[in-house]
This record gives sequence, C-alpha cells and structure tokens, in this order.
Amino acid sequence: MNPKENKKELRQKIIKKREKLSKIDWMNKSNKLCENLQNYPLLQKSKTILAYFSVRQEPNLISLFSTDYNWGFPRCVKKSLIWHSWRREDPLIPGKYGILEPAANAPILTPEKVDLILVPAVACDYNGYRLGYGGGFYDRFLNSPQWHSIPTIGIIFEFALLPQLPYEPWDQKLQAICTENEIISIST
Repeated sequence: MNPKENKKELRQKIIKKREKLSKIDWMNKSNKLCENLQNYPLLQKSKTILAYFSVRQEPNLISLFSTDYNWGFPRCVKKSLIWHSWRREDPLIPGKYGILEPAANAPILTPEKVDLILVPAVACDYNGYRLGYGGGFYDRFLNSPQWHSIPTIGIIFEFALLPQLPYEPWDQKLQAICTENEIISIST
C-alpha cells in the first residue's frame, strides 16, 4: 500500500470513529480537552491564539473562546488561510467548506501578534506529525516562513493519537499534542 492510500484509509477510519461519538461523549471529551489546554503553561502565557471552529465532531474548543485571550480564526481564500481577529460579538459566516469564518472585513492578524496556534487534525503521532483532511491548507500555512516559529498544539481525541503516521518531507512537526487525557510535549 502506498503512503497516500494509507493516509486516505486512516483518515476515513478515524473520522468515522469520531463521528460515531454520542453528543454527550463528544462534549465531555471536548470539555476535558479544553481543561487540559487551560492548565497548560504555554496557553496561559499566550495573549493571541489562533484556533478553529470544529466540524465533523472535531474536538470542540468553544468553551475556551469565552476566556480572556485575543482569538484569531481562519478564512479559506483560494488555497490559503487568512487569519482574522474575532470576538464573541463578531459575526461568523459559513465559508467555502461550511466551516464558520470571520467576516472578510474583520481585522487581519499578522504573525508578530500571534503567540500560539491550535491546529485541528484528524490524527497525530508521538513524533508530532499530524494527519489533516488532505487539502494542504495547514501544511502550506505552517510551512510559510513568517508563521514557522510560532508554537503549535495539535488538537485531537485520544483515540486519534497513534504511534506513527506516514509523513512527507514538507510536513511540519507540532510542538505539542492535546487530547482529553493529556498534553504531550514533542522534543525536536
């Protein structure tokens, strides 16, 4: 089996498992994950954090968004992510993939203002590699030189933490992985 087929099968298997979670189990796991993040020193010392709005029963981070941080969320523009400031009272619009996004006229966030990036993933491994949805949005984003040095935390449920994932030369390692059970710091 070639690595691309392996990634595709693995992606489908984990997404199906995630989507089979009951609403109560999904929210309980999401809330525990958020508690772990709130207690993590890297998050506590951050002022501006990039995050995401969950889809397809990804870990839901909504309980974090009521905390006193500056939040940034992406808009998908062509094949890139454009990051905008967002506050709870700001409108959200369904984007190209049905994911909620800030309005196009919301203030843009530049890398020098960002302290931490919470990265959605289908799966992660103990080496810090992530498996995304296959569109390459986060791969391109995390590989761009201006964003490369900002700490990243992969966000997944425990069952999506695997011993090893197939990866490509351009894949960027995450600095940490957060699940509902723990936060793992990745040595580089």
